[in-house]
Amino acid sequence: MPPRPTWKGFLKVSLVTIPVKVFPATESAETISFNQLHAECQTRIQQKRWCPHCEREVPNTDIVKGYEFEKGRYVIVDEEDVEKVRVESTRVINLEKFTDDTAIDPIYLERPYYLAPDGPVAREAFAVIREGMKGKAGIGKVALYGREYLVKVQPREQGLVMYTLRHANEIRSMEAIDELSEMPDKVKPEEVKLARQVMGTFEGTVDLQEYRDDYQVGLREIIDAKIEGREIVAPEVEAPPKVVNLMEALRKSLDTISSNKKTPAPITRMVAPQKKRRA
Repeated sequence: MPPRPTWKGFLKVSLVTIPVKVFPATESAETISFNQLHAECQTRIQQKRWCPHCEREVPNTDIVKGYEFEKGRYVIVDEEDVEKVRVESTRVINLEKFTDDTAIDPIYLERPYYLAPDGPVAREAFAVIREGMKGKAGIGKVALYGREYLVKVQPREQGLVMYTLRHANEIRSMEAIDELSEMPDKVKPEEVKLARQVMGTFEGTVDLQEYRDDYQVGLREIIDAKIEGREIVAPEVEAPPKVVNLMEALRKSLDTISSNKKTPAPITRMVAPQKKRRA
């Protein structure tokens, strides 16, 4: 089933406006989720909206949004009030600035979306803008899910990918991490050289399709076993040894890698199948 667009509007570059659709670029369907159950009878727990003042359950139709401007005092904001917020980004992704596609620190990237032209008429203009943006990224804003996001838009394959960005005030400074305040100013060059040698032996092309979520796979195996009444014995996980001598650990790493590369692959002998004897 093809994904549905989560937003429709226009992509704007100066005086060029292109109708576009926004699609989620990720999915979490493979992630195992759990329900909360009552341990005694294994019945699913219900979440009820309860008013402690009236001492009764409140239906969805009687629930409104309130902003607490003072302790215990609220102002009610309804859908009509929300509709009065008329910012350009509710319908237009206006790319106001352009930079190199690698210029934005990855720590600001939040969630990816795909942009596609909305209708046959928009395809040619969309393709021209996509080609013109190669190696570049446009910065703009879009209103999604009740808030306005800063976004980065750049070409990807046949379309454009849009990342919502965290604002600068949402990024915590590393200076707030006490464990990093006493890091050494200098390190031994020979240790750095050896560390780079070790890392160099693992260099190669990364294909993320080769990786899987082993935790989810193991969790699925346990769930299937419990459904079938089987028991799974958890393997023992040994804690990694503490590094007492860094140089010794790095040298051992290189020696282990070198010996593994020199070990010849075992020879598999082909044995011809024996003919069955007639009775």
